[in-house]
Amino acid sequence: MFRRKETIILLFADIILINAAIILSFWIRLPGFLSTDNFLAYQRIAIFFIAIKLIFYRFFGLYGGIWRYASINEVFSIFKAVTLASLATMGLIFFTQTSPFPRSVILLDWFFNLFFIGGLRFVPRLYKEFQKRGSYRLNQRLLIIGAGDAGEVIFREIRKHPELGYKVIGFIDDDLKKVGRKIHNLKVLGTRKDIGKIVSREDINEIIIAIPSASGKIVREIISYCERTKAKLKILPGMYKIIKGDITINEIREVRLEDLLGRKPVETNLEEISQYLSGKSVLITGAAGSIGSELSRQVIRFNPGKLLLLDNNENEIFFLQRELEKIEHSFPLAFLVNDIKEKEVLESIWREHNPDVVFHAAAHKHVPLMEENPVAAVRNNVLGTRNLMKTAQGKTERFILISSDKAVNPMNIMGATKRTTELMMQFFSNDKTKFCAVRFGNVLGSKGSVVPLFKRQIAEGGPVTVTHPEIKRYFMSVAESVSLIIQAGAISKGGEVFILDMGEPIKIVNLARDLIILSGLEPENDIPIKIIGLRPGEKLNEELLTTGEGIRATRHKKIFIARPDTINPEKLLKDISDLERLSLSGEKDLIIKRLQAMGVLNLKPPMDADKHR
Repeated sequence: MFRRKETIILLFADIILINAAIILSFWIRLPGFLSTDNFLAYQRIAIFFIAIKLIFYRFFGLYGGIWRYASINEVFSIFKAVTLASLATMGLIFFTQTSPFPRSVILLDWFFNLFFIGGLRFVPRLYKEFQKRGSYRLNQRLLIIGAGDAGEVIFREIRKHPELGYKVIGFIDDDLKKVGRKIHNLKVLGTRKDIGKIVSREDINEIIIAIPSASGKIVREIISYCERTKAKLKILPGMYKIIKGDITINEIREVRLEDLLGRKPVETNLEEISQYLSGKSVLITGAAGSIGSELSRQVIRFNPGKLLLLDNNENEIFFLQRELEKIEHSFPLAFLVNDIKEKEVLESIWREHNPDVVFHAAAHKHVPLMEENPVAAVRNNVLGTRNLMKTAQGKTERFILISSDKAVNPMNIMGATKRTTELMMQFFSNDKTKFCAVRFGNVLGSKGSVVPLFKRQIAEGGPVTVTHPEIKRYFMSVAESVSLIIQAGAISKGGEVFILDMGEPIKIVNLARDLIILSGLEPENDIPIKIIGLRPGEKLNEELLTTGEGIRATRHKKIFIARPDTINPEKLLKDISDLERLSLSGEKDLIIKRLQAMGVLNLKPPMDADKHR
């Protein structure tokens, strides 16, 4: 009822404004117009003149909108309606009048209609804007870094939400052509090098980085300029949000370490993945760990027939169970508190659940700890994996082994055991079961990475401990690594060692500095960084390929295949048998010697590590 009343009021207002526009046009163009033949002619056709305009306004939706939310789309609708209505009325005048109206009258009529009809509809929007702004104090002075599409969208979003208390002072952009120019009447104040003086001069409280396509290097450089100020720093992540056009104020968040990597969202072939996971019985070992739990979250989206989650950590698997059971699913979830070292348990799992696909993420992975516990490393990483592969062979369609960059030219026990599992993967792969391994570097924020350690040290007031000033590591996010693991499983033909594109390695000391800055503190002044020396088994630089391996591309741009080393099956079986015998008797030193004899352990430190000790 209210809407109908509103439409009738708007219709009568338009009739008055249409007449006002033509009368005003005559008055400007023809003084004393009331007695002119043209005006008298208009009076004869006025009803048709008005009707044509109203029909066009109705056709273009000028009576169906909620005008307090009007935007640029409504401006275009008004422009098209008024313009086409003016052209139609020109035709009416041309065919019905012996003396057509002066062209200037028609042009003025078009202009006044545009102004009156548009103005009438934007009054509610303007009233709403002024009312909102008048009721809030804008005391947070904001600087937007990035005078492109993302920065402009963020400005509009902030203007729509005065309740946030933001007052945008201006923009920063490295494009010198933009510096000094204006966006929505706000100036591009300078480049990133000017951030310090602009923040000081304009008394900026907060900075937003609105460059979703920026590389990690650029983000780190921007942060290095921002850290010299006291302004709070936030970021708008994800170029895909710009493309989809669904940026909102909620997308702005604190800067995270993932932003410093500057890695683009992973594109996966959902159809290809669905073909090998949908409706299948899927087993994930080490399901309660960082990789295993993310695998669980992502696999569940592909609607497997059954999802089996195995881990020997009863406490962590309990929390995973609580999390996953909240996610809507139409297939059974089985949470198995078991150990891959127990052959009989694995055989019973296959008898009961018959897994079609296995993601093997269970492993001991802490390098210094495994140096002290080689027996545990061999039992879990080598023998446990052997048990799993042997049980799966011939019964399971696909087996994806989660490996590590530490398996390349290993200098530590953990790396040696992972390299051994890669060789075992080649041995067990056959036509019935496609085995493959996925090798990648450190996962940012995983339970065993340096990030949680650094965060604890920062919370305790420091120091943050780094083993060497030149030590570097490859990093990627948990979600990205798992997406690529799942994709690698889809393209496997059997026997491959897949290598993920890790980007450029990052200095750990720089990572420590960035994390201190993101915590709102200043490196060295607030939190010291202490160099403690390389730990046992630790390399200065990790590698992704062994000296004998080549590399070739796959159809996925972030996944590559290493050309595997040739294996001697009989020798490998004997070596595994020897490791089993030595682990049962607890012979630490003999286990190390056997791993060296197998060619999977090199205890000689690399030259660059010696040089910096």
